[in-house]
Amino acid sequence: MPHRPHLRKIALPSWLPLDGFILGLIGTVALAALLPVSGRAATVTDGATTVAVAFLFFLYGARLSTREALDGVRHWRLHLTVLVCTFVIFPALGLTARGLVPYVLTHPLYTGLLFLCLVPSTVQSSIAFTSIARGNVAAAICAGSFSSLLGVVVTPVLAALLLGGSGGGFSADSMVKIGLQLLAPFLAGQLLRRWIGGFISRHRAVLRLVDRGSVLLVVYAAFSEGMARGIWHQVTPARLAILLGVEAVLLTVMLTLTSYGSRKLGFVREDRITIVFAGSKKSLAAGLPMASVLFGAQASLAVLPLMLFHQMQLMVCAVLARRYAARAPEAAVTGAETGAEAARARADRVDNEDSADEAALTRV
Repeated sequence: MPHRPHLRKIALPSWLPLDGFILGLIGTVALAALLPVSGRAATVTDGATTVAVAFLFFLYGARLSTREALDGVRHWRLHLTVLVCTFVIFPALGLTARGLVPYVLTHPLYTGLLFLCLVPSTVQSSIAFTSIARGNVAAAICAGSFSSLLGVVVTPVLAALLLGGSGGGFSADSMVKIGLQLLAPFLAGQLLRRWIGGFISRHRAVLRLVDRGSVLLVVYAAFSEGMARGIWHQVTPARLAILLGVEAVLLTVMLTLTSYGSRKLGFVREDRITIVFAGSKKSLAAGLPMASVLFGAQASLAVLPLMLFHQMQLMVCAVLARRYAARAPEAAVTGAETGAEAARARADRVDNEDSADEAALTRV
């Protein structure tokens, strides 16, 4: 009988995290570059994204207990930390980058970079990654919603002060959309949890698919809009590479500050995860309509840094979320800890988990 050679499985290096989710993100970007949607197809895609995100929050509401939701609302230290990261530290870093003009960045690109630092945090992707990493999802929902609501006022005001333009005239329609698309489905899930909560808990795979599917839809819609507007052709490859490098430094600084800063402030692991993902992100969905008001005809180039940063943060945070999940304590996975026992156990874990979280961050 002829000898059959043994096929050895190829092991990928630890720094190359090619799992299905990462491949899905890369494939989605490639698909949007090759086949961007426009016209009626873009309208359908936007509608599908809206439905997916609303269903995501409905499932979160059905899964979370009322106690968890109230704990998230009452967690004012966490929300304040996220808001400081979003509307104080980010703008300060953006102002620091002014020294790069004109030697590293052109003035239009710097304007876009500074605008990126002023927009509110993301909602759906922050919550999706927090869920994947097994962080405090209830607090992430509240933190993302608070940031978006305040951003309707704070972002135009900061833009008027720091960009030298006018931030007036921004409609309250964004607040209505946040209420209808995010908060209303979550509250509906809470109300129906008594009847469907058990089913949702037994079918966690459905929630996981919605988590990741919503992120993929956001990536595809955002990249398609960039292709349709032609903003990818308005900057030379060299300038684009430099801009990506500057944004990589910005994201690294914010991930480091949110990770180590939240640890120094004494937050438990689940809350630190929420701060990392909510405090280091910027919302493309909120930034695009704001840019159209603030910049008018110049909006397409002004949002280029935001669109690139949006893609970068999704890729990096997908890796980081998987690493957090791999290092999650057993209690966080099974949900066996409850009430005061959970609070005491989480407090005892703070010091023991620091080294694992630092390793997860530095390896990204």
